[in-house]
Amino acid sequence: MALAFEDEPAAREPSEGMIWIPGGTFVMGSDRHYPEEAPAHPVKVDGFWIDETPVTNRRFMEFVKATGYVTTAEKAPDPQDYPGALPEMLRAGSLLFVQPKTVNGPDISQWWTFKFGANWRRPLGGISDLRGRLDHPVVHVSFRDARAYADWAGLELPTEAQWEFAARGGLDGEYAWGDELMPEGKAMANTWAGTFPTHSNKPRGGERTSIVRSFPANGYGLYDMIGNVWEWTADYWSARHPEPAKHSCCIPQNPRGLGVETSYDPRQPEIRIPRRVLKGGSHLCAPNYCRRYRPAGRHAEPEDTSTSHVGFRCVKRAVTSGEA
Repeated sequence: MALAFEDEPAAREPSEGMIWIPGGTFVMGSDRHYPEEAPAHPVKVDGFWIDETPVTNRRFMEFVKATGYVTTAEKAPDPQDYPGALPEMLRAGSLLFVQPKTVNGPDISQWWTFKFGANWRRPLGGISDLRGRLDHPVVHVSFRDARAYADWAGLELPTEAQWEFAARGGLDGEYAWGDELMPEGKAMANTWAGTFPTHSNKPRGGERTSIVRSFPANGYGLYDMIGNVWEWTADYWSARHPEPAKHSCCIPQNPRGLGVETSYDPRQPEIRIPRRVLKGGSHLCAPNYCRRYRPAGRHAEPEDTSTSHVGFRCVKRAVTSGEA
């Protein structure tokens, strides 16, 4: 099913650094990859503005300077939220990818570590800082942090449907740029080059985030919708998409995720921390490990979690004639 667009000449209020996305109908999800992406189903979205790039360290710093905001990773966790947690682990920090030399099995603790002192200011922990990274996407931000920034900016986090519609760039292909991962051998996004997680073909120091706009924009003029960093959306996680509408008259318009109850991790019933949908994949996605570097790709992330490969961007709803 091709994407269908609607003309929405009203309500296009210019927003600096944002791109207007026309409303339309598209097939959300995929039946060809991971089970959580299915079933593919048509939905409608109204027009909206979306950030041209993920929020950068430079922009997030402006927010922190203006508000004094303290991120989740900069505060010690509350023991009541984590029953059974070791006391020595209840310290400020964030999850950091550390490339291993060898791996034995699929245990992700071989390449992910909870780094005390890692946060958006110190992305690698220790004495690391933002020198040379001001125009990289901000990372080590939880859902709460992303929403706090959006509130300050007078914006919102995108719904999953808005995000996926924008990522497709007006196309109905496998990727944001068409049906081939690397057309004519050209990398179209910052994803893992090599065999994840042990071998990278990138120059030393280039294995992590990249400056925004380092790769081509999609058909809407949006950068880094695929790769670089995963991006928070406003929707609660669910293990599958809803079934397609049986009649064209009943296609969902501006759909939202299911309720909070569907979002809890059944593998950890004692921890009642909602999960939200991440979209877009990151610089750690690779053909041999995680092929979620597609508009339909999605991943569950607890609201309290921050990592070295998750960021966000914001949207602004069109103001209709009935709204002040």
